Amino acid sequence: MKLKEHYGITVPTSSARTITQRHAHEMYEQEKEKVKIPSKGIHPIILAETDGTMIPITKTKPIPEGQKPYDARKHKEHFWREARLSLAHPIGSVTPIFAATLGSVDKVGQQIRTCVNKVGRNEKTKIHCVGDGAPWIANQIARYLGSQARYLVDFYHVCEYLAEAAPTCGGGEDKKEWLETQKNRLKTGLLEEVFRALDSYQEADYIKDCDAPVRRCYRYLDNRRDQLDYAKAIADGLPIGSGEIESAHRYVIQKRLKIPGAWWKEENAADMLALRINRANHNWEHYWQSKKAA
Repeated sequence: MKLKEHYGITVPTSSARTITQRHAHEMYEQEKEKVKIPSKGIHPIILAETDGTMIPITKTKPIPEGQKPYDARKHKEHFWREARLSLAHPIGSVTPIFAATLGSVDKVGQQIRTCVNKVGRNEKTKIHCVGDGAPWIANQIARYLGSQARYLVDFYHVCEYLAEAAPTCGGGEDKKEWLETQKNRLKTGLLEEVFRALDSYQEADYIKDCDAPVRRCYRYLDNRRDQLDYAKAIADGLPIGSGEIESAHRYVIQKRLKIPGAWWKEENAADMLALRINRANHNWEHYWQSKKAA
């Protein structure tokens, strides 16, 4: 519409789509080549977060050999694929470095390391990581960031488990007071008191897990004892919630890849993720300059 208004040139929507996807694919290929990224200065503490969001994918079933061609639009498979977004930035900065992939959790670990290195990391840098309780996140943090990183389970995910246990443990009108007490205990390092508050109310073994909120909560916390040091994080002025990465999903990935009615071929979705990351990392002008130089 702008080209038509200013230059009198009509560009079909299909052409705009083709051009966009071509450049998105070139950005995707460029990102694959960036194995080592030099640091831009060194920072004592870096925040790193990662999380996933589901995006709509479509796949056309191939026509079997020897069978007559048919309308491929009637033979599509629709499903959801997790796009995993990572970010890193120095504490106090509001300009993160992003990375995203449709690939394996191992690829996510590599991307987290790349983001942290690009922000500015040396052997003395401390890396503060926050995420939900998914075991793969903690595993990848440990594998690719090692002892420099400290992983904290998102405080609000923990509170969801406590809230489910509160009606049983708090009883009646006291459940809100009970929940607030446990939150304060977590924030002040009194983790064992939280376990004691849950322990005596754990459901019997014969009760199904879906009907045992206290047992689920106790197990969830017990499996993550080394990821619940909120008192230390608060004392150091570090975040205890992963709201930043959850918000980033909305404006980096979902704003484009979850528009109403859109279903993506997997390869196109991967390319478009690369384009969105390029824009979010403010590399747009650099991309065009590299095209011009080439």
